[in-house]
Amino acid sequence: MALQTALREELVAPWVEWAQRFREGRKVLEVGTYALTEAAIAAGCRFFAGYPITPATDVAEHMSKRLPQVGGFYLQAEDELAGLHMCAGASLGGLKTMTATSGPGYTLLHDAYGWCIANEIPVVVVDAMRVGPVSGITGAPGQGEFYVARYASHGGNFETIVLSPNSVQETYWLTIDAFNLAERFRTPVTILTDQVISDMQEDLFVPADYDALGEVVVPRRLNLEMPFFPQGSDAIDVPPNVVGLGSGVCVSAYAHTPEGYDIEEVEAHWAQSYRLINKIRHHRDLLLRYEAVGLDDAEVIAVAYGAPSRTVKTGVLAARERGVRAGFLRLISLWPFPEELFARDAHFVVCELNYDGQLVREVQRSAPDRRKVHFAGKAGELHTVGEVVAALESVAAGRGMPQLPYVWTEVR
Repeated sequence: MALQTALREELVAPWVEWAQRFREGRKVLEVGTYALTEAAIAAGCRFFAGYPITPATDVAEHMSKRLPQVGGFYLQAEDELAGLHMCAGASLGGLKTMTATSGPGYTLLHDAYGWCIANEIPVVVVDAMRVGPVSGITGAPGQGEFYVARYASHGGNFETIVLSPNSVQETYWLTIDAFNLAERFRTPVTILTDQVISDMQEDLFVPADYDALGEVVVPRRLNLEMPFFPQGSDAIDVPPNVVGLGSGVCVSAYAHTPEGYDIEEVEAHWAQSYRLINKIRHHRDLLLRYEAVGLDDAEVIAVAYGAPSRTVKTGVLAARERGVRAGFLRLISLWPFPEELFARDAHFVVCELNYDGQLVREVQRSAPDRRKVHFAGKAGELHTVGEVVAALESVAAGRGMPQLPYVWTEVR
């Protein structure tokens, strides 16, 4: 009996190399919120402000204990909006900062998010998603902020950076990555985790020497010279601005000059928008992160991100054993959307925790033939392996998506 050809697996992310480099440490059984905390500390975060909300409250609790131990500061805000404004102020004071919330709080803080975008303030924002709409079910996972994370403020004329982990260990490394990107791009970075990843316990390796992580952590540098805002430029790795220390930087919610002063001129707004958009668009190659399995011969590819990707991947492997030429594609960087991953002529089965369909619409936009993009939407619970296998078998056989209980397949 001939051995089955091994499937090619690919993980594109900077922590692939980091995990190989840092081998000395301790292994603990912990939850995703703990991994977020420890990674933030390792990345140099020294300020946290936020408001408690399930399932992100544990991040605040962990930070309230850990930050004083490393010379940092913790503040309980009166609401999520105030929490992010506090983080923006601390970042302008020269500290790396983070806040954490869930869907209802994530929408409340978007005015402050826009301030951070417009004024190029580095900050990490964690959204532990739960099922909606509105407050939904506090103890069930959802992925309803896929588009909200892209358009995280009113007014448009900007790009965002959004990452999503699918394990406790990856949450650790990805959080360090998020802080690095916030520094390099001078922008808020959202980590879209979810109730499953936040609350579940798994083995977590924590490096022993946080100082050694300085080899991969981007340090906070301070810009004390004009121009404070390099309008019309797509440059990255520009040191973030700091208020005080003689710099006198201006911070405004309005269109502003390179010195930060409000201005009501279209030319200035064009130059500002050019920077806010193209410092991200023109460096997309530095932002692409994904996992792929078995794409070489795949006729049908299951697509997912976050917690659902765990059962979806298992379903793909089970379908392969049943003779289906199936592949698996997990998005880690969600925005800018990695449309280049969907250029091949294949069927895509998009599995997400939304009945309305959000990720699937971006895949439809990116794929060569939107008729070959199929939707498997759920809410409140993960896709089962059996559901994934049934979907892949049916699509591969040319029958389209099967009708399964509580799985939404219609996209208009």
